[in-house]
Amino acid sequence: MNEIEKMRNGELADMSAPELQESFIHAKKLLARLRTMSSYDEGYRELLENLIPGIPESSIVCPPFHCDHGHGIRLGERVFVNANCTFLDGAYITIGDHTLIGPDVKIYTPHHPMDYVARRESKEYAYPVTIGDDCWIGGGSIICPGVTIGNRCVVGAGSVVTKNVPDGSVVAGNPARIIRQASDGADNHDS
Repeated sequence: MNEIEKMRNGELADMSAPELQESFIHAKKLLARLRTMSSYDEGYRELLENLIPGIPESSIVCPPFHCDHGHGIRLGERVFVNANCTFLDGAYITIGDHTLIGPDVKIYTPHHPMDYVARRESKEYAYPVTIGDDCWIGGGSIICPGVTIGNRCVVGAGSVVTKNVPDGSVVAGNPARIIRQASDGADNHDS
């Protein structure tokens, strides 16, 4: 198993390995080019598809955008990622259909060893983050490694999500706590 495979599988991976360094460099070069463009500029979509392979045509990522690799990000249909988001995609970051990500949202998958001596090495773990369909992640929120947010959830602006969030929940705070169950949407549609 190479170091990228270890990283994607939650095993301790060596960040100094050549294949990981090449992946970082590839992403950083694309991100530098994207920072000079708007999402309406010619060539922006092509660069974005090179960074995030398989991104649906209906999904939008507004610049500036930051990530470690890009190829660890999986977006559903009609996902909107607002400006200045950071997705550290050592493990997979999966975002479901019709989900809105506010500006300055940070999604972290890396996790360093707790032992300080082990942290001196260039090794880390990565745990996947999954966000369901029809969610709204408020601006400035932080989603920590290994968290799953269910479908139809709302995360209040500035929240720090450290634990899984069940379907239909509204969470807020640091650490984020369930403050109520979200509406099923039936009463929110205009006739």
